Amino acid sequence: MRLRAAHVRVRVPATSANLGPGFDALGLALGLHDEIEVRALGAPGVRVEVHGEGAGSVPDDETHLVVRALRAALDHVGAPQTGLHLVCRNRVPHGRGLGSSAAAVVGGILAARGLVEPGALDDDVALALATQFEGHPDNAAPALLGGLTVAWSDDATGDVAPVRAARLEVHRDLAPVAVVPPGHLSTHAARGVLPARVPHADAAWQAGRAALLVEALGRRPDLLLPATQDRLHQGYRREVMPASLALVDALRAQGVAAVVSGAGPTVLVLARRAPGSQDGTDADAAVADAFGGVMAGWRVLRLPVDATGAEVTTLLD
Repeated sequence: MRLRAAHVRVRVPATSANLGPGFDALGLALGLHDEIEVRALGAPGVRVEVHGEGAGSVPDDETHLVVRALRAALDHVGAPQTGLHLVCRNRVPHGRGLGSSAAAVVGGILAARGLVEPGALDDDVALALATQFEGHPDNAAPALLGGLTVAWSDDATGDVAPVRAARLEVHRDLAPVAVVPPGHLSTHAARGVLPARVPHADAAWQAGRAALLVEALGRRPDLLLPATQDRLHQGYRREVMPASLALVDALRAQGVAAVVSGAGPTVLVLARRAPGSQDGTDADAAVADAFGGVMAGWRVLRLPVDATGAEVTTLLD
């Protein structure tokens, strides 16, 4: 396998996983993007420039997540390694439950796709490789494919776990709103408070809500409030993100379908477009009321559904 290009750009969306009851399975791509420019060099070595989110705090060497994912993808298809110059323009908040690590991993894999011969890294392979880094495919799938996805893993049979994902219908009126707190929380800490076992009744109840959520997101947004109820993870995470769960409680008490985005602490509101408004939603008043005019560092981001997913472009020097 040879390299066919030396300079590529990748654009990857933010994502929100779980969406309430769809734990480790459902994910939604959102209209906020990281852009990664990769140049293959004739000499060994790595140089990473980071602008925006993570600047000054993420590695700028071989341990950078984009570099690691890119090199793993090149190895997988038998392509030669090369020196690299990366420029990362990050807009997806880090440590907030909006898929920043999945964006980096998918970005690296798609950059490798752009550098090698066409067809070497198809979506199935890219998703499997991304899942090896992420541990689960719920963020990687929408980052790669765009839109609303359901992802699942089969029994392992080889060096790459057989992971699958399917695109699902999204209602045209869905208008997600991310309410992003000033503080961050690691996925490891958020998953660390989850129990190893849950009651069978909770698991059965959750399966029903996850099925209902697919219908609500696709055809019946009027059902989003009951469809986003959860018993498997959000309640257990209250101790590590009390402010986020208090906001979820306050919004849901006003009839708003609010959930923890991924592992948190961002709160995702699955709102609907307000009639007669270009960008307003039916949840805007409830969000404003919950804060009483004092945001205290929280940000409200209206993020449309990204229907495209990650894109790679070959650049000509």
